[in-house]
Amino acid sequence: MTQLIRRDPFAEFASFSRALDRTFRFPYAGANGDAKLTFPIDVSETEDKVMVKAVLPGMKAEDVDITVSEDVLTIKGEKKHEDTTENENFYLKEIRYGAFSRSIPLPGNVKYEDAEADFDDGILTVTLPKAEVAKPKSIRITPASRN
Repeated sequence: MTQLIRRDPFAEFASFSRALDRTFRFPYAGANGDAKLTFPIDVSETEDKVMVKAVLPGMKAEDVDITVSEDVLTIKGEKKHEDTTENENFYLKEIRYGAFSRSIPLPGNVKYEDAEADFDDGILTVTLPKAEVAKPKSIRITPASRN
């Protein structure tokens, strides 16, 4: 007697799907499960400035250090561990504590000595004016005189 066996072509991708799920659920975990503290950023530019926005929830301005050298902006700090009571039992613990650092390459030349930073509701905004060399310049073409 011949038996018909139904085959699911996507079953082979089940382990791959689970790996992707783990990656996107815990995007900052390393290969050994250690989580690294990081944060999302946006880098944008206009004709005269470069702006970097970083999301740092739960941080205070005094716990964040910003440095700029050459064309690299570095944001670093430390999220301090909150004290817990001895009788506290966790069912789930995903909040990460510790030091963090992120270096962002900046497009073009910026005047980092004129940089400004603003920190409001966990959003850090760093504004860096562009150097004159980095701004686009229009060059007028003069017609050659014909003799």
